[in-house]
Amino acid sequence: MLLLTVAFAAGCNKPEEPTQGHEFVDLGLPSGTLWATCNVGANAPEEFGDYFSWGETSPKEIYSWKNYRYGRFFNERYELNKYCTDSILGLNGFADDLTVLEPSDDAATANWGSGWRTPTISEWEELFETVPNERATRNGVEGWLFTAPNGNSLFLPAVGYYWEGSFNEGLGLYWSSSVNVEFPYRAWGFHFNTDSSHLCGSSDRNRGQVVRAVRLIK
Repeated sequence: MLLLTVAFAAGCNKPEEPTQGHEFVDLGLPSGTLWATCNVGANAPEEFGDYFSWGETSPKEIYSWKNYRYGRFFNERYELNKYCTDSILGLNGFADDLTVLEPSDDAATANWGSGWRTPTISEWEELFETVPNERATRNGVEGWLFTAPNGNSLFLPAVGYYWEGSFNEGLGLYWSSSVNVEFPYRAWGFHFNTDSSHLCGSSDRNRGQVVRAVRLIK
């Protein structure tokens, strides 16, 4: 696959209106979803931003089941205490059947304010299937570029992820707000590597991954 070099202006279109100081881009999506031009915690499209375990709203030094807010892995079994669709995987048989992050547990909402949120896996699916996309670089940072028919574009840097005290480079792992219903100790997201993108991938919820926020046209 050819590697596209992105010009400085690409992927950081001016917003139609300021929203808590964060810019967004209109890619002409059928749902009207507007995508932030930067990751939560970043100031430019190519910056990585902050890393969060799924359902947590603050970065931390170690991303582990030992310090995860909504569950643990203990005695070779998962024990979840929120967002659990299977009582076998819940703490003392717990299940609440919540499948999407509540605003209080959404890193985008908590850090950027009302109106911003982490995209659902369906919204990632819409982006991937509706907007032409390819591997690209911006200011020397590798990532994935979406270029809409209206000329607007969105750049996602390959941010890597944190897990059990180590940082893994080269991959792009972005959270969605949707839990993996079949395996609720995991959550869905958009994934890409140096060769290809994957519409749906799920990761253990304790991992430290980034968030690209969205909002809807009012």
